[in-house]
Amino acid sequence: MNENILKKAQKIKLFAMDVDGILSDGKIIYNAEGVETKAFYVQDGVGLKALQGIGVELAIITGRRSAMVERRASELGISHVIQGRDDKFTALSKLACNLGVNLDECAYMGDDLPDLKAVREAGLGISVPNGCAETQAVADFITVRYGGDGAVREACELILQARGEFDAFIAQFL
Repeated sequence: MNENILKKAQKIKLFAMDVDGILSDGKIIYNAEGVETKAFYVQDGVGLKALQGIGVELAIITGRRSAMVERRASELGISHVIQGRDDKFTALSKLACNLGVNLDECAYMGDDLPDLKAVREAGLGISVPNGCAETQAVADFITVRYGGDGAVREACELILQARGEFDAFIAQFL
């Protein structure tokens, strides 16, 4: 792993992420009644809970509004849920300020153009292989796993490793 990325990951106090294309595979599915559904990867949740366990604040910043996002955030204990915002960088900056966290202590994970500035300006910008080329180009780290298929878990493990917490995370399951 690149030493520069690990140094950035060591500092993280706030991990913020988009939903569609990051926590989910980016597909929006409606049933016959027009009710939206999303699929979330369960291993991502375990990684997010691990970050919470070492004191990292979690946030969701998404351009859409979805009851499914509220439900998943509630299940994971994510209290910072910002929906209906395409100005992701502004939302991230305001949240960080409210939490007393510097931008270089923030990780932001996104996949598309509305995420571009947040990925570029965060202390640790993360994208996914299924993200747009422009967002990938400014990211510090691109996961091997795709959004909605373990990419968030991979990013969480990077932070755990950088902070020397990965072995303790694994040990709790032994």
